[in-house]
Amino acid sequence: MAVIVVASDHAGYEMKEALKPEIEAFGHRILDAGVHGTDSVDYPDYGAAAARAIRDGEAEMGVIVCGSGIGISIAANREPKVRAALCHDVTTTRLCRRHNDANVLALGSRVIGIETAKECVAAFFETGFEGGRHQRRVDKLGHGPNS
Repeated sequence: MAVIVVASDHAGYEMKEALKPEIEAFGHRILDAGVHGTDSVDYPDYGAAAARAIRDGEAEMGVIVCGSGIGISIAANREPKVRAALCHDVTTTRLCRRHNDANVLALGSRVIGIETAKECVAAFFETGFEGGRHQRRVDKLGHGPNS
């Protein structure tokens, strides 16, 4: 059982809450880094909170949500141990795991619907990193175990 950090801004709050049971269904434990309501907040604060949880070893992976998914993924990727990938469908989600060893899934609540988001979460946790030629590329990002 892994610990998965989840975080969102106000725009992503409802989607984040709807995805928590999906993550738990994979046997993972949730660490909720906020937000805890729909009052307006700043996405960088919550992207950074999720990233710190990974950096500090409190969580192995994460799922983050804002309106577009763009801002919160940029905020999370400022942390060197984070490889956050903004995904819009199952294909991009599988590829971010297989080829990029992404450890954070970023979603946009104003871009995709909840069913697509649930499918992305499933693909994220069902798909592993292929390694091989992709490992050297991840290493060049400064994120891999060999970098």
